[in-house]
Amino acid sequence: MSTTIFDKRALPATGAPPDQVRARGPRRHRPGPGKPVRYGWAIGPVLLLALWAAGSGLGVFDVRSLPAPWTIAGTAGDLIDDGKLPSHLATSAQRALLGLLFGVAAGLVLALVSGLSRLGEAVIDGPVQIKRSIPSLALIPLLILWFGIGETMKVITIALGVLVPVYIHTHNGLRAIDNRYAELAETVRLGRLGFVRHVVLPGALPGFLLGMRFAVTGAWLALVVVEQVNATSGIGYMMELARTYGQTDVIIVGLVVYGLLGLVSDALVRLVERRALSWRRTLAG
Repeated sequence: MSTTIFDKRALPATGAPPDQVRARGPRRHRPGPGKPVRYGWAIGPVLLLALWAAGSGLGVFDVRSLPAPWTIAGTAGDLIDDGKLPSHLATSAQRALLGLLFGVAAGLVLALVSGLSRLGEAVIDGPVQIKRSIPSLALIPLLILWFGIGETMKVITIALGVLVPVYIHTHNGLRAIDNRYAELAETVRLGRLGFVRHVVLPGALPGFLLGMRFAVTGAWLALVVVEQVNATSGIGYMMELARTYGQTDVIIVGLVVYGLLGLVSDALVRLVERRALSWRRTLAG
């Protein structure tokens, strides 16, 4: 019978012989999207702008249908100098913020009532799902009959567009809370308010913030619609007036402003999300 002789200094801390020690290979990279790219949010828009500029410079795009980026920049500068763009932007921002405020508040309250009560869910969830399947554009004729063509109709339309994503994702976040947390709260005898504060709100926060990302985008989308319906001010009104006079460059300035507002709004919500949910270990990093 042969005996295997090995150097004890080569043994691992467990004392196992070498043939029982897992072979050490090259270090593997952790599966996932990798480390965050600095200023990654700007790469896509910059590439799109570069393609636009290249196409305009090479004559691929018809300047009457799609003016060059430098033409749009000049038009935007002119609109800023004569005060039209800042004035319309201030009006649009006020409408969007009011609609966002009322829509988020309503969606959050409805989600809490529906998520924490079976009776509340039976009463609230059905109508919200019905509204979810009806586009805001289809409601505008009815809202005009009810509230007229003033600011009230516009703010309500934006609020209805914001309410649904906040409700859906917050409600889903509430229902996704692990039941063991409820059992733990019962064990330590947390009261109703303590349960809401220490279990419900932290558990629903990820869903709420995800809903907010959809909500801020939905606010600007609804704003585009309402500002082209009997409006006398706002970015949408400026674009509609430019369509009447065939000013393609002004229309594109409005589209760029809407796009930038949506991009900045989403970036702000994502920043809050990273700060508020820094305790989570996810692939997002």
